[in-house]
Amino acid sequence: MTPADLSRAVLHAVRRAVDENALRAPVPARVRVERTRPGGSGDYACAVALQLAGPAALPPREVARILADRVAAAGVARVDVTGPGFLSFTLDPVGDAGARTALVRDIGARGSAYGHGDALRGETLRLLHPAEIRAETTAAAVAALAAAQGADVRLLAAGPGRAPADAVEIRPVPAGAPAAGLPARLGPDALRWGLLRPAGHDRAPLGDDLLVQSAANPLFLVRYAHARTRALLRNARDLGFGPEAGSETASDGPASPDGGPGRADAHAADAAHPLWVLLADHPAVLVAAARLRAPDRLARHLEAVAHAFFDFHDACPPLPPGDEKPSAAHRSRLALAEAAGTVLAGGLSLLGVSAPEHL
Repeated sequence: MTPADLSRAVLHAVRRAVDENALRAPVPARVRVERTRPGGSGDYACAVALQLAGPAALPPREVARILADRVAAAGVARVDVTGPGFLSFTLDPVGDAGARTALVRDIGARGSAYGHGDALRGETLRLLHPAEIRAETTAAAVAALAAAQGADVRLLAAGPGRAPADAVEIRPVPAGAPAAGLPARLGPDALRWGLLRPAGHDRAPLGDDLLVQSAANPLFLVRYAHARTRALLRNARDLGFGPEAGSETASDGPASPDGGPGRADAHAADAAHPLWVLLADHPAVLVAAARLRAPDRLARHLEAVAHAFFDFHDACPPLPPGDEKPSAAHRSRLALAEAAGTVLAGGLSLLGVSAPEHL
C-alpha cells in the first residue's frame, strides 16, 4: 500500500460520497496523502476533509467521518478521524498468512540488502559538511543510506571555494566532550550510535551510559537482540532443526472448544504481529531516512524492532522447552527471529555500527 494507492482510495471515497448525495462538494483532481508526522496517529494522513468542508457546508470532522466510512482498500487496517478533521490511515502490511510468509522469505533471500532499492536512482547528492565529528559521521551515514537507494553520492568537506550543496546541518558535539578523546573513551560503535541516534536538531549526549550493557542502553538492546537471534539459530542447529518461513507462530496448544484458535494462540499471534509490521516497514524507513538525511530515523526503527523481537521471543519461544520435539511453529518462529536479526544487522551496517554475533 503506497501513498498513491491511498490517494486513489480516498478519491474513490469522495466520488462515492458525492454520488450517494452524502457530500455536496466538487471532487478534487488529486488528493495528497503523506506520512504521519512524529507524534501523530497512524501511518499516513490526509487533509482532504478540511479542503472540502467549506464547499460542503459541513464541519471538517463530519466530512472526514463521511469519507472514513467509505474508504475501502486492501492493506488498510483502520481509518480514523483525528485532529480538526484529518483522515488517519493505519496499514496492515502483513494481514494474512501468505503475506507474512512472503515477507520472511523475502528478507531471507535479500539478506542485509533487504530494503535497499532505487528510490533515489538518477539523483546526485553532494553532501557538504564542516570538519566536525558529528557532521562527518552523519554525512557518512546519509551517504550510505542514499547509496543504498541508488543515489550517486559525493561527500565534500566544507572549506574555501566549496560551492553550496546539500548541506548536512548538524549541531556540534556538546561542550565538555572534546572530540579528540571520544573515540578512545567510547570506541567506534558507541561513538557513532551516540552521534547518530539523536535527531539532527538535538544535541548528542556522549556519556558513559552508551557503554552500559543493559536494556536501558538502546545500542546494547539492538545489538543484543541481533546476537540473540544468532544464538537461537545455533541452538536450533544443535537440536537438529532450522528456520522455515510460515505463519505458524502461535501456540501449539489445543484449540478452543469451537474449533478456533485458543487463547494462547491469539496471545502469541498478537505478540508476533508488531514485529511483522516493523519488518515490513523497514524498506520505507530506509527510504525516508535517505530522503530526509535523517539516520536517527533508522536508529529509532532498529530500537523498535529490538523491543518487538524480545516481546515476540517471550510470547512465542522459537526453541522447544525440555524434551519437546521441534514443531512447524518452532521452525516458523525461528525464521521470523532470523529475519529480525537480518534487519537489525543490515540497519546497523548502514549506520556504520557493527553487529556482533556474541555479546
